[in-house]
Amino acid sequence: MKTTLDWAAISVFAFFLILISAVAFMATRWKRGDLNLLEEWGLAGRRFGTVITWFLLGGDLFTAYTIIAVPALVYGTGAPGFFALPYSTVSFAFAYLTMPRLWAVCRRHHYVTAADFVRGRYGNHWLALAVAVTGILATVPYIALQLIGIQVSVGALGLSGGGWTGQLPLVIAFALLLGYTYTGGLRAPASIAFIKDVMIYIVVLAAIIWLPLKLGGYGNIFHSAATVLASRPNPASLVLRPGQYLPFSTLVLGSSLALFLYPHSITAVLSSSSAAVIKRNSALMPAYSLLLGMLALLGYGALAAGVSVTSSSYVVPALFVKIFPSWFVGFCFAAIAVGALVPAAIMSIAAASLFTRNICREYLWRNLTQREEARLAKLLSVLLSVSGLLFVLFLPTQYAINLQLLGGIWIVQTLPTVIFGLFTRWFLSTALLAGWATGMAAGTAMVISQKLSAVFPLHIGGMTFSSYSAVNALALNLLIATVLTLSLNAAGSNGRSDETFPSDYDDSDRELSSERLLKEPSAPQASR
Repeated sequence: MKTTLDWAAISVFAFFLILISAVAFMATRWKRGDLNLLEEWGLAGRRFGTVITWFLLGGDLFTAYTIIAVPALVYGTGAPGFFALPYSTVSFAFAYLTMPRLWAVCRRHHYVTAADFVRGRYGNHWLALAVAVTGILATVPYIALQLIGIQVSVGALGLSGGGWTGQLPLVIAFALLLGYTYTGGLRAPASIAFIKDVMIYIVVLAAIIWLPLKLGGYGNIFHSAATVLASRPNPASLVLRPGQYLPFSTLVLGSSLALFLYPHSITAVLSSSSAAVIKRNSALMPAYSLLLGMLALLGYGALAAGVSVTSSSYVVPALFVKIFPSWFVGFCFAAIAVGALVPAAIMSIAAASLFTRNICREYLWRNLTQREEARLAKLLSVLLSVSGLLFVLFLPTQYAINLQLLGGIWIVQTLPTVIFGLFTRWFLSTALLAGWATGMAAGTAMVISQKLSAVFPLHIGGMTFSSYSAVNALALNLLIATVLTLSLNAAGSNGRSDETFPSDYDDSDRELSSERLLKEPSAPQASR
């Protein structure tokens, strides 16, 4: 991006990064609890109310990569880039119907991860391992993408170059991330999520107000963007074309089903103080779709402003550098960096909890004490975050993007096990495991066959239907799980171990407060 240092922008950027880090490090004193326990470190004792959960979910789901990728997708493809708006809204409806029930069951049985729930619900440690491994595989490249957001911001400030000198600002920001995540757990990103959201809203509102003033109004912006898109070797447009309807709708469906299956999303949900808090936030969170819509418009603004970049990741930074004064550019890039640090912290905590609870405790060290478990999770959060940093430092950025694309296809294959398990115990665990394996293999093969494109052409009856690979693989997953369950039932199989109880899924009891739940005796845990 820049070849010279912009000291005004750098000063503002450094000020806010230091401020945010200081707040995060003080998080250990907030809603004080014993951080040597995994439920306190990884879920903040399940104490977060409506306001904190609102900002935590916002910080969790609307990341630095979202800020960079959504406008870049609109810049590159036009109308299809707006798929994020309907998918985020649909995902919150999905969360409203499912997450309060998951929270209630997990709270009563002290489950910390989705794999904990699967282990208890189905009594099958291999199925729980599949869910845990899928979650970790989907999360590590996601952490890397957040760090790429910081790297892009740093490069746009002119703080780039060869060797370790050019990567030093990224490493410093990463070290701060490791420090406050290790010491404060989930309280750290929750404490700065409010600041992060306010900063991003300021940036986006300033951009959508200032852009039309600089570029002759939105009419001129849309006209200029349409002209540029139509003149490309692969023409695009401001509205969907008939051939894009099915890919667009299946992308919306698959993405909305996947969003709340990610470990970091479930961690934010389980940290809430009650099921009512989750319902309230699921109803309120679509307001974030307004933010996404405004972000997407920046892609058209960049086209109208004549922004030209070698990588789509630099579309938003290049636009900010072009239209804003230096001091506000520093504020914008600080907002992007903070938008990376908050979700990266939650992701590392969520992945570490999965690794500790469902791999280490299950297969390596069965007799871990609660304090040893928390200590191990802290160390693993560091190692998983470091693996994300290594992605950024030593592998092409495209690798992380491609793996995150695969991660979305993989994580949705856990839906039959996790979500259906909240409503029925009809499926057999063996059948679900076979369906999961088939969906993982098929989804991966579809993406690879299309040279890492998310859309796969299905040929049925002489016709071609282009649709999102995750949805295709999920349909195959469900078909295998259903057929095998029917076959095994017909053969007299009876593999339905379950340590939860029907009363755990009673919706009439869903509004219990956290205080009342704390007074209830815990359900007996099955021996593992």
